[in-house]
Amino acid sequence: MEAEGRVIVGTYARTPIVLVSGKGCKLYDAEGREYLDMSSGIAVNSLGHGDPTWLKAVIEHANMLTHVSNIYYSIPQKANEAAIKFARKFQRHSHPDAKEPPTEFISFSNSFHGRTMGALALTSKEHYRSPFEPVMPGVTFVEYGNIKATRELIQKGRTAAVFVEPIQGEGGIYSATKEFLQFLRSACDDSGAFLVFDEVQCGLGQTGYLWAHESYGVFPDIMTLAKPLAGGLPTGAVLVTARVASAGSPLVCNAALAVLDIISEPSFLAGVARKGQYLKQILTQKLGHNPHVKEVRGLGLVVGIELDAQALPVVDACRDSGLLVLTAGKENVVRLVPPLIITEELELAAEVLYRALPVLDESNSK
Repeated sequence: MEAEGRVIVGTYARTPIVLVSGKGCKLYDAEGREYLDMSSGIAVNSLGHGDPTWLKAVIEHANMLTHVSNIYYSIPQKANEAAIKFARKFQRHSHPDAKEPPTEFISFSNSFHGRTMGALALTSKEHYRSPFEPVMPGVTFVEYGNIKATRELIQKGRTAAVFVEPIQGEGGIYSATKEFLQFLRSACDDSGAFLVFDEVQCGLGQTGYLWAHESYGVFPDIMTLAKPLAGGLPTGAVLVTARVASAGSPLVCNAALAVLDIISEPSFLAGVARKGQYLKQILTQKLGHNPHVKEVRGLGLVVGIELDAQALPVVDACRDSGLLVLTAGKENVVRLVPPLIITEELELAAEVLYRALPVLDESNSK
């Protein structure tokens, strides 16, 4: 850690542990200490660590082909950047005679769409955007779930696309209502705008559905994917109504296909749904009577515990007890996004969280 501090720019505030290996839902640090991973690389390692099918796909394709550049055909990156381009190019082609075709975007409070310049402009939290301003212009933010306010902003001839997360992860584990997403679908149809679902964190089985929007019965024009798509390797994809569009390393895409084959199995998704329901049930039973716990919420294995105080002391106490969890929202939400293969470890996680909560009383008494 000291050596890294001397040579690596401190872009992120890192947790003070050095992880060296992992297997399944467990991680191990340089001293050999074991941790139960309820963060899965911020919803990336959906099959856990060292999944044999994923590993086989990576090794086999590494022996054949790794990279060929985008001047040749290969198989499926910056998903939300590509979605921005799709929307603006489509609107320009759809309005060839317009002096100013629709170019504006609508995004929502508590949103997080990424750290590249276009995606950053769609991200509502100012502390992410302000160091890099001016960001891409033409983005208006509106309260997540507020139909009346959003209706006034989606305008024919001005709005190119509406970007929304069906479940906000970084924003605090907030789920959209079916009514809200149905309204967005209808309003985009009426105005000619694209409806873009950002499922980078909530898609690919995390909710017990292959895609989070399936639980609402509302379908987008564009869907963006990344994080768990290649089981830990970096890739992204954009799904549009007619085809999948983007480009990427053939090795990574072979890993992505292996991940998709496993997660898309109905029995696997049903298992995620059951485990998510059970996790919320045991968390509510164990933590629900604690005065610091305001709400346990989420869908599938995307779960948040909202507190009446900052969550970091709880996160630190959990780490000291061998459990890795995250913060979200206004840093007052404990975020749980474990590998989808998790089983009986859920009870251990709930017990550790239960034992960690008293640290909030200690913090308040200081």
